[in-house]
Amino acid sequence: MTRLTKRPLGLVLGVALSLTALGGAALAAVSAEKVIAERQKGLKAMGGAFKTINDNLKTDAPDAKLIAAQAKIVKGGSHKIPGWFPKGSGPEAGFKTAAKPEIWTDGAKFAAAAKGLQVESAKLETIAKGGNIDAIKAQVKATGGACGTCHTPFRVKS
Repeated sequence: MTRLTKRPLGLVLGVALSLTALGGAALAAVSAEKVIAERQKGLKAMGGAFKTINDNLKTDAPDAKLIAAQAKIVKGGSHKIPGWFPKGSGPEAGFKTAAKPEIWTDGAKFAAAAKGLQVESAKLETIAKGGNIDAIKAQVKATGGACGTCHTPFRVKS
């Protein structure tokens, strides 16, 4: 190869590598946006289920079967929480999120809070299946407290 043919080849390779890098950044942005959207959808489903439980408990005749079905949604979501917060899906991603950076800077505390919610929501589902409304009310309070261990330190107040 002559010196003239090497330059265009090097230029082509350089441009190709630059475009690949830019494409990777765009792909990462799309992935972060998708992860955040999935996380928000899941957390809204959990919140809606928990609201349904609380609203139902305020009625004259709470429906334990309905509560158990909603508790299953809360429990299922609680197990997904750790996967809903991968590195790079926080405020630095440039998309709207109420997730505080502390989720990633204090990962052990976040993991412990998520585990606490998993435990309490599993208890709620089990107790709700039993149908004892007083026991359900007590466990709803405990489960709500477990929610707060994440919301307070790791979520921006809206």
